Amino acid sequence: MTQSIKILVLGPAWVGDMVLAQSLFKTLKANNPNCIIDVAAPAWTLPLLERMPEVSGKIALPFKHGELAFWQRINFGKSLKKSGYSQAIILTNSFKSALLPWAAGIPTRTSFLGEMRYGLVNDVRSLDKTKLKKTVERFVFLGLKKHQSLPEILPNPQLISNKNKAIDTLKKLGIAEVNSKILGLCPGAEYGAAKRWPAQYYAEVANEALKKGWQVWLFGSDKDVAVATQINQLTQNKCLDLGGKTKLGEAIDLMSLCKTIVSNDSGLMHIAAALDNDDEKAKKLIAIFGSSDPAHTPPMSPNAVIEYLALDCSPCFKRECPLNGDAHLRCLNDIKPSIIISRI
Repeated sequence: MTQSIKILVLGPAWVGDMVLAQSLFKTLKANNPNCIIDVAAPAWTLPLLERMPEVSGKIALPFKHGELAFWQRINFGKSLKKSGYSQAIILTNSFKSALLPWAAGIPTRTSFLGEMRYGLVNDVRSLDKTKLKKTVERFVFLGLKKHQSLPEILPNPQLISNKNKAIDTLKKLGIAEVNSKILGLCPGAEYGAAKRWPAQYYAEVANEALKKGWQVWLFGSDKDVAVATQINQLTQNKCLDLGGKTKLGEAIDLMSLCKTIVSNDSGLMHIAAALDNDDEKAKKLIAIFGSSDPAHTPPMSPNAVIEYLALDCSPCFKRECPLNGDAHLRCLNDIKPSIIISRI
């Protein structure tokens, strides 16, 4: 019988990266079905962990984004000393992220070296970016034994959704039961404008879907309220504007009702890719890439269609277009609405 071990994973802060981390959790369970996986991460990512059956314990880290909080991390780590972890896997490369498992006295602390973490990380893995091009490959690699090679096929993330809860959320919003196809639009991208397809383009796609009798739902966080409002106004307010009106868990359930989703390269894109992606008839995802690279963080779904122009200036990984801003931004502006409409 396979020995049961307890593993603490120090998770990423970005929603999309946390979705991709599920491929690591699935790999750990495949290699040792009896292992117990706890994940420590910022509180805003915990609704994702609730949708991952591989994860047993969810630990909300109380630290502000970017702050060192040296002694707080040490004390928090000490509070976990009696939890019985035999291994910690650290998915981020910062010095501060390695403090907690070291203070917790976890015997094996696995990660890439990162920011001068000699001693803090005692199971150092070599990061060959030519072989591990994708973020998900790097996550899964950290869950393997040192002699193991990366599998040719990685397990896709698969978030659990609850359609009954989605219906309850709609009722709470005053929406009757849905009887038509739903197009979900995710026009935000927290990273910056160089990841955001133009709002007027989204509106053209929305208007075409509305003409065909579809419902159109706009998804986004509080930071996406302005762009969602703009798109809705360009459709004479015929969309269901959910921007800033749902919690992350509610958005996951509502997205599960969509037939097709169009999204920028964002956390919501990775969520959409992880919904029902084991079903050949599952929803279609159209993922639009601008300044980022689909070879690095592609949506992990067999039903995903990637729109990426691969211009000479791409990928630049900038938050804003460095070539005269929106006046250039050809990596997004040249992906015309007609292209996306033809994919739906």
